[in-house]
Amino acid sequence: MANLVAGKLGVVTGAGSGIGKHIAQTLARHGASVLVVDIQEQHAKETAELLAKENSKGKFIAFAADVSQRDEIDNLQKYFVKDFAKQSPDFLVNSAGITRDAFLIKMSDQQYDDVLNVNLKSIYMLNQSFARLAIEFQKPQSIVNISSIVGKTGNIGQCNYAASKAGVVGFSKSAAKELARYNIRVNCIIPGFIKTPMTEKIPEKVLEKICKSIPLNRMGHPDEIANAALFLCSDLSSYMTGAMVEVTGGL
Repeated sequence: MANLVAGKLGVVTGAGSGIGKHIAQTLARHGASVLVVDIQEQHAKETAELLAKENSKGKFIAFAADVSQRDEIDNLQKYFVKDFAKQSPDFLVNSAGITRDAFLIKMSDQQYDDVLNVNLKSIYMLNQSFARLAIEFQKPQSIVNISSIVGKTGNIGQCNYAASKAGVVGFSKSAAKELARYNIRVNCIIPGFIKTPMTEKIPEKVLEKICKSIPLNRMGHPDEIANAALFLCSDLSSYMTGAMVEVTGGL
């Protein structure tokens, strides 16, 4: 397969592990340079080193940031344009996310706020920050926001998580309408149940029940989300914006 994003430069958040890491790997394999962002600096460094090892071309730098904090996003934006690329990014993939599961009647305000700040408020701040940069440089841009099927179906013990991921969908649709005039595309991927460190915490019996409910009768692999992100970051999706791409095995 051709290098679908050859020569492109961009940012992937939550790239230290899970889906974000696989997205960064896939983009790098197809010729992109990636600023690897994660709250865990060591995880970001490990991913950046892996990308450099796997790919002879491209630039791969780790950047530690808590994307729920405005000042850290400001620092990320400044680093990208001053040190990493000297331009606005061709793509931005927002994959950072957390869970703080609890039944609604036992959930604390802190658990709710933590999840909404990382999973939803960060999307708003990152989209805003890097869209402003693209407008300043008068460059097209592809933004990919990662939601979850839980934002559509709900899930016991995840009122906070479901609310945050449903919010990502509504936000992405609205941002796509606003930013299209600047040739900035905003799309959203809605993963189903994917094999990641996050889902490893689910009891085996529960996983079996989940798989039986999926028409394809299995959980997804992070690479299957990464391939969707690759498509949306590439010029193959040049007429797509405001799309909600479900990668759920048929849920």
